[in-house]
Amino acid sequence: MVWTPKAAAIAREAGARLREFFAQGVETEYKGDVDLVTVADRTVEKLIRGRLAEVFPEHGVYGEEGTRERMEGEFRWYVDPLDGTTNFAHGFPQFCVSMGLEQRPQGTSATGDGHIVAGVIYDPLRDELYTAERNLGAWLNGKRLHVSRTKELAESLVSTGFPSRKRHESPNIHFYHEFTLRSHGVRRAGSAALDLAFVAAGRLEAFWEFNLNPWDTAAGILLVEEAGGRITDFAGRPFQLNSREVLASNGLIHAELVGLFEDLFAGRNLAPIPTPREFAERRAEQAAAKG
Repeated sequence: MVWTPKAAAIAREAGARLREFFAQGVETEYKGDVDLVTVADRTVEKLIRGRLAEVFPEHGVYGEEGTRERMEGEFRWYVDPLDGTTNFAHGFPQFCVSMGLEQRPQGTSATGDGHIVAGVIYDPLRDELYTAERNLGAWLNGKRLHVSRTKELAESLVSTGFPSRKRHESPNIHFYHEFTLRSHGVRRAGSAALDLAFVAAGRLEAFWEFNLNPWDTAAGILLVEEAGGRITDFAGRPFQLNSREVLASNGLIHAELVGLFEDLFAGRNLAPIPTPREFAERRAEQAAAKG
């Protein structure tokens, strides 16, 4: 391992700081309609930025809270100091530190020019450290990870997320409905990085979401790939770090998922929503059948 041991130590330090903030509670601000920013976000990003400058002085840093340093170098860290800010601010125990390292052609500055070579996600409340390096596997607290072997969506537990603001502009509620009917269950826990880590760990079979940012996905996509899973956009095309859509799975149900997205975007095979009367009649028929 070249990068992850030092990056993991930084993530653990950052996570310890988050635990302290979480225990005492923090002041909350707003950076959009309902996009939360906390003192913890900014403090922990500053900590990570400083530690990365010490141990990887030539690496760039691209942070959620505004850090943009050494952007022309070959290596760039995408840092989310607190993925799951809304959860954190409400005392809901589902959040993490996420750090993904991109290797890029030198002299370029655009997002997604290269490929992710290392990733670290740390869940400070569970003390779970996920690490991955390109071609060296994915690991959870030193144990090798592998995606699940479930072969059908109907038997799969999947997850998604929704934007914190302008929810009315997101089509995902319609997809949520369809996936709920076709899967074993859909979870919406509020941390994309942990959702991706859970796919890598075999706790979920798939994850999809619209309009994520590079710091949300950089570490998690490598974890999924190194654990044997697959990452694409909704059409099954190769995922790009600057893509506005992500579909991660164990690989075995990926073709089924892509086909479902194709149907949903085309308006085919949509499940009808029953009226209250139809729902009541259906329940009555089911009760009579049992009785």
